Amino acid sequence: MLELIVYSRRGCHLCEDLLLDLEPLCQGRAEIAVRDIDTNNEWLSEYDTAVPVLCYKGREICRYHLDREAVNALLATEM
Repeated sequence: MLELIVYSRRGCHLCEDLLLDLEPLCQGRAEIAVRDIDTNNEWLSEYDTAVPVLCYKGREICRYHLDREAVNALLATEM
């Protein structure tokens, strides 16, 4: 199963919104790993003002808001 990574931080309403919209798209198709950027200096320096960021295999899929078309295309081609 695919693993999508969401770089996020606590208390971020955009992060919460992206996850709420992403979860139904991924049910049974992909797992979502949430990484709190405030727990890792490398993630923090890379994504401090850019969260949320959705990645797959190190490639950015979208940031700030969910790109449903990009996620659906990824899921269709990688399954």
